[in-house]
Formats: sequence, structure tokens, C-alpha cells
Amino acid sequence: MEAKELKLLAAGRWESIVASLAPQLGQAVERTPNHVPCPVHGGTDGFRLFRDFEDTGGGVCNTCGIHHDGYTLLMWANGWDFLTTHRAIHDMLLGSGEKYYAPLPAKKVCVKKEENRQDIRDSLNHVWKVSVPLTSPEARAARLYFANRGIGQIDYRKVDGRMIRFVPSLEYYEEGKPVGTYPAIVAMVCDANGRPSTVHRSYITHDGEKAKVPSPKKMMRHCADNLFGAMRIATQGDSRVLAITEGIETALAVMGAFNVPVWAAGNAYLLENFVPPKGADVVIYADKDRPSRIHPEGHGLSSAKSLVKRLWKEGVKASIKLPDTDIPRGMKSVDWLDVVNGDVHQAFAKKTAIR
Repeated sequence: MEAKELKLLAAGRWESIVASLAPQLGQAVERTPNHVPCPVHGGTDGFRLFRDFEDTGGGVCNTCGIHHDGYTLLMWANGWDFLTTHRAIHDMLLGSGEKYYAPLPAKKVCVKKEENRQDIRDSLNHVWKVSVPLTSPEARAARLYFANRGIGQIDYRKVDGRMIRFVPSLEYYEEGKPVGTYPAIVAMVCDANGRPSTVHRSYITHDGEKAKVPSPKKMMRHCADNLFGAMRIATQGDSRVLAITEGIETALAVMGAFNVPVWAAGNAYLLENFVPPKGADVVIYADKDRPSRIHPEGHGLSSAKSLVKRLWKEGVKASIKLPDTDIPRGMKSVDWLDVVNGDVHQAFAKKTAIR
């Protein structure tokens, strides 16, 4: 049977298929669509299965990327090629798979519900309406947080106050339920045309440290079809050069150290899919990550190279700047914030101290 036909047969049964063929995804299956540790690279909460997982088999890792259907999900999770994956699903559905795997339930009728975009917009607007500028006296916790991260003095004249702000008290949700309120730094994510699509939240404490919650950094739901975008931390002004980083803190450090306008993508996967404004020359200040099975060069450099390759094909000048230092023992990566801090080993001690 062709893969297209097999996918139709699998729709409504992906929960049993994935749980049987990739037991390491069991926690994610049980907690769909909530975040859980990535089964490939670890972490605390970077992976989740889609709300329509039972119908599509898809999921997403903030680091490894999107897996749109059950085929690509199983190939990624198990390190399988396409043919191995196809045969395993075929056996599960049509062959002798029932002898070896958990029995398949009756096929569920999956009805996709259109998300109420206005509800999402209302939630995003609510967060933005209660926010204040980073220069406000109420935003002292945000300024303390940046200082604790080693960013030092920030020239707020270069920071776009319409794009990054502070909320003195914002509800924190876990598994869809409010579990407390914390101060939060909020950044607007805009699509390639500059239209707001969602809000990134960094939960902190009143003393300027990361909030002690499972996921101190969270993205709200998107109100646009395109999930890709960037946080336009600084106004581009007359500068032809535009720098792009993964994290907000790295963006602010690069802006202060190199006097260039900087935007933040959010993570390596979003960096790889970044679309710059027309006429901009892009400089990627990439994170230097440890090698992995999926990304032998490190995810940060791999994503940066993919972005450069695509941009040059599109006629956009692009280049990469990578930290020229070894990753200290105990650290997963080195970013430009560490470089700007001067001593990577001291930066590691500072990071460890404020967690």
C-alpha cells in the first residue's frame, strides 16, 4: 500500500501506532498536547504533540523542529529511514503487527475544530494592554534580570518599546491551568510583513532571576497561519545591516556590544526559517551548541548555515558569526552573551548562580 493510502488508514489511530512503535514518546502521548522533555535531545519541556495528533501523528520540538505527520515523527524519534517506517506502520495496520504491538482500537472519527482567532487575539491584546515600557519604574525586575544575565547598561533609545515590554504580574499556566502569577518580560513576534502574530513571555522574579517554574519561557498561541516570525528588539532605522540571534538576551548583548540593530528568532528552528525585511543584509550571531546525532555541527550552526544558504539563493547577502571559544564542561552551548561577558567560564558560573 502506498504511503498516502496508509496515512488515510492511520488517521484516528496514531496514538496507538506511535505508543507501540516509539515507546519513548509515551509521556508525550499521555499528555497531548502539553509540553514534555524531548525524547531525542532531552531538556525539560521542549516537545509536544499537536492537538490533532490522533488524526495526523504530528508533533514539534522547539529545538529539533516540526514533524508534520506520523511518518516524519517516527523517522525522527527512532532514527529510521522512510522504508523502515513505512513497513512498521504497514505491519501495524495490515500485517502481523497486531501480534507484536499493542492492539489497535477502533478508528476514531476526527473532526478538526477551527480555532477562534478572535479569542487568541483577545488573549494577546490583554497581555499587551497590561504591559509597561522597560524604562518604567514598574519594570525594575526586568532591568535587574538583564543585569543579572550580564548584559549591563542597555541603551533603551535603541530598544523598540513597542516590541519588548514588561508585565508586573502575569498568570503562569501549566497544562492549561493557572498555577500562579509572576513578573514577565514580553516580546511581540511579528511575521515577515511586520504583522503581530503572537507574544513571547519570559517569567522572572521580583529580584530579577528566572522564575522557578517548569517553563520560564513560553510562546503564546499564534493568531496567524504562518508560525514563523521574529521579535524585533531594535528598530532597524537607516542601517542596511540587520543582525539576528536566537534569544532575546543575546540580541540585547549583541546590540550593545556591536552597535547594530538586532532581532531575535526565539530558537534555532525559528532562526532557520527567518525571513528578513527587503533590502537588509543579514548577520547571524549563531549559538555554538554541542554536536548531536541530528545536528553533528551543533543545532545553532546547522540552522545558521541553512538560513545563509537560503538567503543567498534569494539574493540576500548573509553571513555567520560564531563564538570562537570552546564550550566549557557542564555547558550545552556558548552564545554571544557569554562572549560579550568576556570570560565564558565566569559566564557559566553566573548562569548557574542565578537559576
